[in-house]
Amino acid sequence: MAHHTHESDEAHDRTAPEAGRVHETVESGIDARDDWACRRRKGIPTDKQLLVVACMDERIPVEDVLGLSLGDAQIFRNAGGKVTDDVIRSAALTTQFFDTTEIIVLNHTDCGMMSASDEAIVDGFQAAVNGDLSDLTLDPSLPELNIGDASIAEWVRMTDDIDVACAAQVEYLENHDLIPENVTVSGYVYEVESGHLRRPGERISENVNERA
Repeated sequence: MAHHTHESDEAHDRTAPEAGRVHETVESGIDARDDWACRRRKGIPTDKQLLVVACMDERIPVEDVLGLSLGDAQIFRNAGGKVTDDVIRSAALTTQFFDTTEIIVLNHTDCGMMSASDEAIVDGFQAAVNGDLSDLTLDPSLPELNIGDASIAEWVRMTDDIDVACAAQVEYLENHDLIPENVTVSGYVYEVESGHLRRPGERISENVNERA
């Protein structure tokens, strides 16, 4: 019986170093939670050092189509996935100070920003304010930011061709003075009809549905 106990003790001693110490696992978990809660204070970037600019449309599963998990990316969503001044503000901050090295612009087919003419949009806003847009406060939380001499239509930025718009926004970000040259900028169009991404200008349907 004593010999059997000795063999069991040796087996236990051999496996203990491989299993690690319990307190090491606990400490690691505490450190990980602290890093998650204080990652901005600690200067920890997103897990993929990525900013995504996407439309607010409810049909776009941004994380799924890009293969992202919580913590991988900062996601900025607005009407049309437009690179507005506020997108530039956010992109400049995250690339300059949060170690973001990649930006993806994600537009999509059947976008609401393609559903009406500029005139219809202006008419709708005029109706909302009883016809007078001259004194309209467009950003009450930041009154110093305004559209200046731009028209309401220019401010809204409706879209005629989603592929052209996506490519143009990528180029705009790539050439903007506040975005570092080492930041990779890409753009994709999400097809709501197929549930897949495509590169701007690469409409597969045109190739498979027309005679070559």
